[in-house]
Amino acid sequence: SVPSYEQNIANLSSEQSYIENILRLNKGKIGRFYMSFPDSVEWRDKVFTGVIEQSGRDHIIISDPATGKWYLLLSIYLDYVEFDEKINYIKNF
Repeated sequence: SVPSYEQNIANLSSEQSYIENILRLNKGKIGRFYMSFPDSVEWRDKVFTGVIEQSGRDHIIISDPATGKWYLLLSIYLDYVEFDEKINYIKNF
């Protein structure tokens, strides 16, 4: 089960505003993850769409309900994330 927004706030209230924490607050939401791979000839820029499953210091795990695929994305390649709904965020991290 996905922790509630309030549970996530309690868990993160003493932490700083890092992307990993913002993504944790939005676990379970669908996002589009815009990635750039500067060393790749085939995949210079790629967009992954999926449900946020987990977020860590250097990675994001998403699942794509349309294909059933799961992705482990390295945060170093992340440019930005786009959501179709309001983003959960703690104003005074």
